[in-house]
Amino acid sequence: MKFGTTIWLATAAALAVSQGASAQVKPLNPKLKTPAPISAKEKADGDKAHPQILAEFGGAYQSPQTEYVVRVGKKIGAQTGMNNGGAGNTVTLLNSSVNNAFAIPGGYTYITRQLVALCNSEAEMAGVLGHEDGHVAARHGAKRQSRSTWAGILGAAGQIGGALLGNSGGLLGVLGNAAKQYSPVIAQFVTLKYSRGQEEEADDLGIYYLSKAGYDPTALSAMLNSLAMQTALDSRAAGQGERNIPEWASTHPDPAKRVVRALTSSKAYPAATYRNNDGHMAAINGMLYGDDPQQGVVEGQQFLHPDLKMKFTAPTGFGMQNGTEAVSINGNGGQGVLTTAAYNGDKQAYVAAAIKSVAGDIRTAAGTIQQTTINGIPAFYSITRITGKSGPVDLTIFAYEFGASQVFHFATIAQAGATTFNGMYESMARMTASEAAAVKPRILRVVTVDKNDTISSLAARMAYSSMQAERFRALNGLGSNASVASGQKVKIVTY
Repeated sequence: MKFGTTIWLATAAALAVSQGASAQVKPLNPKLKTPAPISAKEKADGDKAHPQILAEFGGAYQSPQTEYVVRVGKKIGAQTGMNNGGAGNTVTLLNSSVNNAFAIPGGYTYITRQLVALCNSEAEMAGVLGHEDGHVAARHGAKRQSRSTWAGILGAAGQIGGALLGNSGGLLGVLGNAAKQYSPVIAQFVTLKYSRGQEEEADDLGIYYLSKAGYDPTALSAMLNSLAMQTALDSRAAGQGERNIPEWASTHPDPAKRVVRALTSSKAYPAATYRNNDGHMAAINGMLYGDDPQQGVVEGQQFLHPDLKMKFTAPTGFGMQNGTEAVSINGNGGQGVLTTAAYNGDKQAYVAAAIKSVAGDIRTAAGTIQQTTINGIPAFYSITRITGKSGPVDLTIFAYEFGASQVFHFATIAQAGATTFNGMYESMARMTASEAAAVKPRILRVVTVDKNDTISSLAARMAYSSMQAERFRALNGLGSNASVASGQKVKIVTY
């Protein structure tokens, strides 16, 4: 939808009211009040990385929400003073179903539609974007580049689920530190975390930018609270308990601990109340939520890809997370991904390349390649035993020939001799036309609470078969003791 005069006037009025107060605002770190302008090298690096990021994260999401996100992103970006008052910023709404936001040198800022949906106000979304702009203003990325490459930074931002890292480092933890060169797929699982000091600095700068732009500076704290709730929920849904954390939270650690600190930091600025809750709700109403069927969807323990006519079932107790390049499968008994690679009919070469994409430079040879047929699909697999830090493990490559040059494969790791993933390998099958047609997208809907509504009645309308109340509370930033009031606008997810 297009934004009308009302919201624009509300924004202008809020900024006008805040002009006097903004003059009193000082950043918590005065050295960063006027950061160095974007350099020619930073601009060139950003220009080079931008198309790669679009390819990695499902492309730009072209929708009625795009104009809104870009406008807010440029407004908050203008507060940094780095890029021609924000006019030179490129703000992109990504077609991704993970909660993620990041920025790179050169004036490029990104936020996924999923994280936009998690925000409950324009100010919360601006706080997230301001935090990411803060990382760039403080040149945190440049400090990370001292031990990484652009591919690594893209991997840290993307992480397609991060399932292979697990609590003990997952694949890379088991195999040690020998994997130095990462393919585009394994790069997804490299976590280059910001330091605690960098995170706190970016929080402080995000709050400062919020205040400068006339927003309620406590909005970032509220957003971090919602993110902490969603993080715990995502981990439970992925079969990881509440110990592992996905996407934005994994590269931006300890969201729950940061809530109180951000709230305290916001008190250093003049009080402001502008959040634009209703405008945000109106903007995101009807937005695609969760997986895009064109990229495949996770339904319970099943992964369904109607375009590729593919389906499989993950082991009981394991969770899945869908990404542009791979589907991660994670649980206490092992970890894995489903992905694809170039195939010219040479099975030995395909398996060797798949192993290298996971194990990097570790010198290991594929086990004997076995051929079979799974539900009518020609398949081949190899099991490679590797001695890891915690003992022997099996790295399995299980590939399926969907066409003459189209192969998909699982790369899994589990304890030596375990049969954890056998049922998943055998579940791979082609979808029928009717099955593919039955896959429907989920949509975010904004509804007004009726006098007879409760959290239970509203949660029952969520298009999920499990954890409906938990999903509703996280989506709306409602704690365990919170309730809803008649006339309140809330978000639900429907088909």
